[in-house]
Amino acid sequence: MQQVFIELMISSDEYIKNYQKPGISVSTRSTDGRMIRLPANIFRRFVTREGVRGRFRICFTDEGKLHTIERV
Repeated sequence: MQQVFIELMISSDEYIKNYQKPGISVSTRSTDGRMIRLPANIFRRFVTREGVRGRFRICFTDEGKLHTIERV
């Protein structure tokens, strides 16, 4: 299983305005420098009044499918 770490800072207004629509992706750089593109809806459970903020560990199956995401 592969994993990457990312750090995100998206305000709640920005998330609602730009990332709540179906099919929208979040593009970011992992802490090891790789460009990562993820479906924005996987962060929905992490949205607070401040938005989506923090460091996340994202695990993928060997086939490259999303397995788990957690705030670390």
